[in-house]
Amino acid sequence: MTKYIFVTGGVTSSLGKGIISASLAKLLQARGYRVTIQKFDPYINIDPGTLNPYEHGECFVTEDGAETDLDLGHYERFLNVPTSQANNITTGRIYQNVINKERKGEYLGKTVQVVPHITDEIKRNMRILGDSGEYDIVITELGGTVGDIESLPFIEAVRQFKWEEGSTNAIVIHLTLVPYLAAAGELKTKPTQHSVKALLEYGIQPDILVCRTEHHISPEIRKKIALFCNVNINAVVESMDASTIYDVPLLMLKEQLDKTVLSKLKLPTKSDPDMESWKDFLGRLKNPTAEVKIGLIGKYVELPDAYKSIIESFVHAGSKNECKVKVEYIHSEGLFPDNVKDKLGHLQGVLVAPGFGSRGIEGKIDAIKYVRENNIPFFGICLGMQCAVIEFGRNVLGLKDAHTTEIEENAANPVINMMEEQKKITNKGGTMRLGSYPCDIKKGTKAFSIYGKSHINERHRHRYEFNNAYLKQYEDAGMIASGMNPQTNLVEIVELKNHPFFVGGQFHPELKSTVANPHPLFVKFVAAAMEFAKKKTN
Repeated sequence: MTKYIFVTGGVTSSLGKGIISASLAKLLQARGYRVTIQKFDPYINIDPGTLNPYEHGECFVTEDGAETDLDLGHYERFLNVPTSQANNITTGRIYQNVINKERKGEYLGKTVQVVPHITDEIKRNMRILGDSGEYDIVITELGGTVGDIESLPFIEAVRQFKWEEGSTNAIVIHLTLVPYLAAAGELKTKPTQHSVKALLEYGIQPDILVCRTEHHISPEIRKKIALFCNVNINAVVESMDASTIYDVPLLMLKEQLDKTVLSKLKLPTKSDPDMESWKDFLGRLKNPTAEVKIGLIGKYVELPDAYKSIIESFVHAGSKNECKVKVEYIHSEGLFPDNVKDKLGHLQGVLVAPGFGSRGIEGKIDAIKYVRENNIPFFGICLGMQCAVIEFGRNVLGLKDAHTTEIEENAANPVINMMEEQKKITNKGGTMRLGSYPCDIKKGTKAFSIYGKSHINERHRHRYEFNNAYLKQYEDAGMIASGMNPQTNLVEIVELKNHPFFVGGQFHPELKSTVANPHPLFVKFVAAAMEFAKKKTN
């Protein structure tokens, strides 16, 4: 029988429910259990696909093409197990499902209400992964903070779920804040007490409290929290601020969070968790033998969460190369031909990030021209790859008005264009190439030496493609299409023949990089940056 763990948050947002959920899942997985994590988001958007990255950080895309919350990226990076559409549910999707059923007459003329109809739909979604038979434990993270008006139906659904399943089959972990007041020189437990009281008012007694704190929690404070919040003292877990999110599983192991969870769920502790490869990864991460500076050029750089998966991919690739990757955020709107050398000249590598729309695109093109001409390692992702194609068209092929029809609808040389069958679709979300697609890599190319195989699958999230009408012209001039989609013959990877490292991917490799499997494109890009740094110093 599948067991369920619900993770709620109190006092304030951004306490790290996603990291705690992923860390607990990692420890349970390391003990031999089959674990997955799902995220329930209280906003009314159907998914984060149409949200501006400033609103909600990056949009994480799963293998099956679901546009989801960025926390799913953490789940995959920690567990090395792909997630799917079923792992991220929003209020919007719940209400849409209920309204669709009502329109079909499935409620037989009943008045449709939050209880039971909305809560039943939430519970049905909570059980989908558990009912699949693929998992022993399902961890469900509830977005938002207890007390938020949007979260109420989810909290009520958890109360019902726990009552239906029984206290040993469904437990609640409440993540809360124990702030330090410098003036008083002490930690304060009152916010935690109030947060638990709010949960109790909704009929939920948390089983375990995870307390976020900047200072160690003394045995006296643990005792006080346990007493006032009706939990065992061993169920008060300290979660100290860590230098990296990858420390958190080991901190939770030290606090015996996994052991406490298993005893509450009446599950055998099996063997001790095997965290050797994780410790090995952390050892290399914290003891680098080299350092490189890589510029990340994008238009959402004020909010690092907009490029979360790219940053984490650099962490994985850095550890693999025993190299500290210092990422420098550079706003593409501030790049021009006359300042590009000042902004990029000190870097050992440049990544041009994905994005949508015209803002900052010329700055990306100026940056690519500079790194191409100066043999600085370059990596372009999605729009970054398309900008490399435009730059090459303009400055090497002499197509001065080369552009993408995303920005210049009537471009004289549309080197990036929308596919004919997409043009007929009017609903914006429907025109995207989303999720995993195959790619065949040509032997003898840089892409082949990076992947070491000729058939790969990568995840996509874009609307425009390389225009194959120009392919021969590009290849004759030295920009090779080294990866192609075997079914549609669309260009997936471009690279330059006579450049130490100049690679662009139409897909998003950052979405598949994990601690256990750092993405080869990032690993080789960091290695190329290290090589470039070495040459510079010699």
